Amino acid sequence: MGVKGRAAFAIIFIIVFLCTMWLFYFVLHIFLLGFDFNSRSASHPQSLTFYKPISSEDNDTAPLELCPGQKFQVAVLLMNLQAAPVSTNDVLLKPYLASWDELINFMETLGPMVGLISQEIEGKTSIIRELAKKEEAESKEQVQEDVEMGRAYRSVRSMIKAELDQGLVDFNKHTASGCRTLLRLHRALLWLQLFLRNLANEDLEAGRARSPAELCREAYQLTLAQHHLWWVRKAAELAFVAMPDRAFFYRLVCVETQAEATVILNRVVRAIQKVYDRTQVALEEHGMLDLP
Repeated sequence: MGVKGRAAFAIIFIIVFLCTMWLFYFVLHIFLLGFDFNSRSASHPQSLTFYKPISSEDNDTAPLELCPGQKFQVAVLLMNLQAAPVSTNDVLLKPYLASWDELINFMETLGPMVGLISQEIEGKTSIIRELAKKEEAESKEQVQEDVEMGRAYRSVRSMIKAELDQGLVDFNKHTASGCRTLLRLHRALLWLQLFLRNLANEDLEAGRARSPAELCREAYQLTLAQHHLWWVRKAAELAFVAMPDRAFFYRLVCVETQAEATVILNRVVRAIQKVYDRTQVALEEHGMLDLP
């Protein structure tokens, strides 16, 4: 092949590569509901009842130490998750969104492709925060007797009630409501919970242990994939191929062995479960598990 031939080949290769990356980014952009290419035949998101509950004797209330020198802090994640549930059936939005901030930090450590997914999640958390700021600003202009104003975005249930009362939720078409956005975060939380559970409880002694990439793909197939079309599912699964090895996750939570990781990750999984279950019930009671 001559110089001109090699140059032409190089140009074609670059064009194909850039087009592929653009398509991949586009698919990841809609991966977490950016454009709602959802499978309408998918069933409603379910609570984690397809496997047995976790049992443990470790102390769930004991604080964890911060891991020096890294952005993601499992101790901060656990603290916010434990602060989110309130009463027996509600979730405070401020610690809920703070938990997502830390989960975003977690996802950003897993490579650039998964990092793109985290950008979409961050956009969802910003929507709810902006709605809360707007509502708070408007509440200051209301008459003193309107005591309910300013509290709409305090919790999951208060947000649902306020947005239904104000007609902000449309059950037939896409609206930028907090409830719709919460549903998207709710689905993603189930995916991450199952992934962390898989990481915590994979039996390294029973033959070949599955890689984190395999565990993440399995978690995706059981959760978010139920709401995505075939081509979106295939593209999303490619994002997990370059995921770090298991030793990386040990360092991420400041442990050295699988046994130590199991204790910490299962604490996080149990904390997520309490948040997820309360949110699931609240959305289900108001028929919001399939908002467009």
